[in-house]
Amino acid sequence: MSDGSLSQDEIDALLQGSGGMDFEEEPQSGTTDGISDSQIRAFTEVIGGTVDSQGSNFSMLVNTTVSMDRPSVRSVRRDALYGELDDEMVQILMPYTDGVTGDHGFFMSSSTALAIAGPMMGQDGVELDDAALNALQEAFSQIHGPVATAIGDKAGVTAMTGSPEGQLLGKDDFDLPSGDFVVVEYPVTIDDVESTVYEVFDRNILDAIEAPAVAQAMPKSNPPPQQAQPQASTGFGAQTAEPQGGGFGGGAMGGMQDSMAGMFGGGQGGGPSVQSVQFPNLQAGSSGGEQGNISLLMDVYMEMTVELGRTRKLIKEILGMGEGTIIELDKLAGEPVDILVNHKLIAKGEVVVIDENFGVRVTEIVSPMERVNNMT
Repeated sequence: MSDGSLSQDEIDALLQGSGGMDFEEEPQSGTTDGISDSQIRAFTEVIGGTVDSQGSNFSMLVNTTVSMDRPSVRSVRRDALYGELDDEMVQILMPYTDGVTGDHGFFMSSSTALAIAGPMMGQDGVELDDAALNALQEAFSQIHGPVATAIGDKAGVTAMTGSPEGQLLGKDDFDLPSGDFVVVEYPVTIDDVESTVYEVFDRNILDAIEAPAVAQAMPKSNPPPQQAQPQASTGFGAQTAEPQGGGFGGGAMGGMQDSMAGMFGGGQGGGPSVQSVQFPNLQAGSSGGEQGNISLLMDVYMEMTVELGRTRKLIKEILGMGEGTIIELDKLAGEPVDILVNHKLIAKGEVVVIDENFGVRVTEIVSPMERVNNMT
């Protein structure tokens, strides 16, 4: 209307469209303002590229059919996620400690935990005791390996997680990140039984993934232009002054010639003071010699072995072995494996699965003193 007021029909239409006079849209209780949509998209891309590898690791660990569908990724408030979780769940904390730092862990129901731990232990009627929790810790350490590798590649670092810690906790004792974080929900089917595994990541991990992309997008500063080097000239179209045996060549005006001669330290009729550059003798130092010597060995092959463990058996026990025999080794579950070069211990690491092949991620380099002791 011309006077700016609203008619009764317009007021009724506004009330019917809004359902009341409160036109403010309330934010969803499960979202956070601190994590951007671009971070969610980048993180979803990283997680989505590892689903096949995680599912393959999962199937080999539980020795049964496991189907892992593409997960959903969302930012969530702590109180909102508490409302979605069961009253009692298994929590496995695996914080990122090297390369990328931040809180990280898994949550799953008791039935899902038993469905994973039982086949791994080869037993029926398993309870969630220390042995089952140790099996779950080992399982999710291996399952998460491809994700840690992908996050490290995206962030341009080697991302490492700490030792997993599993517990059966009530809802009031769940250890969720205090700040902004994301939750990844994996729809998992184990032997036709559907379940959900929750994985939480601290915001610091998302920031580490986004940082290299932001750095690349920033404009690079151009180097300052180089100043042109002045050319020595006798002036007014005369030839460039070059040192000669008896003085300057080329004709120059008398006053200019005297001035130029003075600049070069000579008097009238005398040439400039020119000295040859003295370069130091190039002699190969000890470091260069060592580098040259070791380069001769770079193409030499050496045998590298990853040792899971060892044991000693009597001959009668070895002769009694058959298919299905279980051999107990001297290594505990989750303990680092030994990396040997020509049967000499040089490092320790953890076993991972890369594209259905076993691999080992180096976690510790043996000190020179330990190597010497191992040789004796």
